[in-house]
Amino acid sequence: DGPMPLRTSSALTTLIAGGLALSLAGCSKPKQQPQMGPPEVGVVTLQAQPVTLTTVLPGRTSPYAVSDVRPQVNGIIQARLFQEGSNVRAGQVLYQIDPATYRAAYDQAKALLASAQANVATAKAKSERYDDLVKINGVSKQDADDAKAAYLQAAAAVQQNQAAVQSARINLDYTAVKAPIAGRVGVSAYTKGALVTAGQTNALTTVQTLDPIYVDINQSAAELLKLRQAMSNGALSSGPTSAEVSLQLEDGSTYPWKGKLEFADVTVDQTTGAVTLRAIFPNPKGVLLPGLYVRALIAQGVKSSAILAPQQGVTRDEGGNPTAMVVDAQGKAQSRRLKTERAVGDKWLIASGLQAGDRLIVEGLQRVKPGAPVHAVPAGSAPAAPAQQPGANH
Repeated sequence: DGPMPLRTSSALTTLIAGGLALSLAGCSKPKQQPQMGPPEVGVVTLQAQPVTLTTVLPGRTSPYAVSDVRPQVNGIIQARLFQEGSNVRAGQVLYQIDPATYRAAYDQAKALLASAQANVATAKAKSERYDDLVKINGVSKQDADDAKAAYLQAAAAVQQNQAAVQSARINLDYTAVKAPIAGRVGVSAYTKGALVTAGQTNALTTVQTLDPIYVDINQSAAELLKLRQAMSNGALSSGPTSAEVSLQLEDGSTYPWKGKLEFADVTVDQTTGAVTLRAIFPNPKGVLLPGLYVRALIAQGVKSSAILAPQQGVTRDEGGNPTAMVVDAQGKAQSRRLKTERAVGDKWLIASGLQAGDRLIVEGLQRVKPGAPVHAVPAGSAPAAPAQQPGANH
């Protein structure tokens, strides 16, 4: 009877150990990984749209009109009648030259004219009287002819003295040196008491019309030819804003008034290969000064069916060529090689490689491989939260 309990106890121990091993084996079994779906990407569906193409070109301001003020008569400046840097009217007196000698010459010319007019009256009466007397042989024919000649000479003397009076009056008027145009007057090169001469080389001052003001813009002749070719073949059309110009100032600010393109020069600069375009701008507050460097934004034309791709959806391959990834009809990512024309805001203007209706991948590009399936959602959508897997209970 003694050995049986020991055998029973050994069997029980073996059974417990086996159950514990099975339990530990079950707990140590690796958890099954969840199945991963295609990567989610944000896409933008491209649409054809009209786009106004603009170009930014360097330019400099120049006055609408410039006039150097020079004296027309000799004399001493008696007064300067303007404030340097102020705006003046056309015809406003800027300098006064001593008029004494010119006024005396004018008075003398008027006196000579009066004398000539008195003489002509006497000569005319004598000529008419001799004409009547010669008919009755009261005077000789020679005397009548002499009287008529004297009358004609007196009449010519009147005309001569009238011209002298007019010349003297002009010289007297020239002693008041006036502004030939309206605008802003510059620094005066002469002061009171200075001697000036007619037709001198140095100007007394300069008047510039700054409202409106010109902006001279330089455009590459090659770009101008390319633009004209695009318009001729119908790729571009000149819209209503094609002549409108905007300005950016040197500090980066935008000039509040818009201008109009006036003309394009007909000559190409041989040293720079550029053509000068001239625009005219209102300048009511005098912000634009002559010689100021500006950047002009010119609307060149309208492309009726343009494809614009967001820049974040365009990358470059090893050769530097622009490429993009699109989602095809089967939901797979496909690579496209592009040809871009220019940047329009934060987008690229596409010349070839993309078309209307293409779904361009702009988000999640790092998770995409060409030919691999993807899950396309509109760009900017919140990513879906991954499904939570139930944990294993031990």
